[in-house]
Amino acid sequence: MNESSLSIDIRLPSDWADDEMRADMTRAFTGSPIVLPPKWLYDHRGSEIFSEITRLKEYYPTEAERSLLKRHADEIASVTGADTIVELGSGTSDKTRTLLDSFAATNQLTKFAPVDVSEDTLRGAAAILDKRYPGIEIAGLVGDFTRHLPHLPTGDKRLVAFLGGTIGNFYVEERRAFLGALADVLHDGEWLLLGFDPLKSVDKILDAYNDEPGVTAKFVRNVLSVINNKLGADFDLSEFEYIPFWDGTENRVDMRLRSSVPQQIRIESLDLHVDLGEGEEIRVEISTKFSPGYLSEEIKQAGFNVHSVFLAENDEFGLLLAERSPAAQTS
Repeated sequence: MNESSLSIDIRLPSDWADDEMRADMTRAFTGSPIVLPPKWLYDHRGSEIFSEITRLKEYYPTEAERSLLKRHADEIASVTGADTIVELGSGTSDKTRTLLDSFAATNQLTKFAPVDVSEDTLRGAAAILDKRYPGIEIAGLVGDFTRHLPHLPTGDKRLVAFLGGTIGNFYVEERRAFLGALADVLHDGEWLLLGFDPLKSVDKILDAYNDEPGVTAKFVRNVLSVINNKLGADFDLSEFEYIPFWDGTENRVDMRLRSSVPQQIRIESLDLHVDLGEGEEIRVEISTKFSPGYLSEEIKQAGFNVHSVFLAENDEFGLLLAERSPAAQTS
């Protein structure tokens, strides 16, 4: 295989993370309530802890999605006829290999385009995939999928895969804006494969985010360690209680850190003092759950025609396949 079959397009400057974090944390800690962007959960340590979460018996989404992909990958390849797969937030592209195997078996796939903010992770995954699929061009993009959609690699007929239930981490307005922007960069007849977590028993959902060993609590508290390490803050993690609760109005799990005592935090790099009262909360992440009908309507409003919804046993996970079409747009 010649070297030109693997390329990396870098759209983020080397210092983007430092500047982005400073801006994000300034907004968060000068606002009320305090809302942290969840992307800062995933430093190296946070990613390790999250990997541990995916292996917990309570955490159903990862393996349920993997099983769905195995069951329906051949059908997705046949229906879409796509020659290019673009994966948003690709990470190691572990689950996506199931999809790639089915597309590669038909000889229709000519390009795989993983998109991730981490250049190191992207390069590592791309090198593995380059060897695994010698007849397929690997065109990676180091970028933020919320701002670099116009730079997605081209293809004659693309399928954009947005897996893992990440769509549930957006607030309503953000989600609708993102889906609309994605529709705008796709051509008629191109496709979206969206992983989502369906509504189900609230007890089952909450158990997945409040595991008995406390791994999720450790994961959420780790964001304070990230702020300490990157911005010279002095958060004492032991003074925060992890609080996951179900918001039935928005159909989402809301993950927060609650201050156990009154405290003042110094964030050195931002020259900020943050006063927290006892019981005051920091909002860290949400995870919205969807009825297939509700999500299908949002997808239609964004500019897609929904072709299929695949559901795992007991509604543990879902995949939604939709085609970009001007006929799906509303006036």
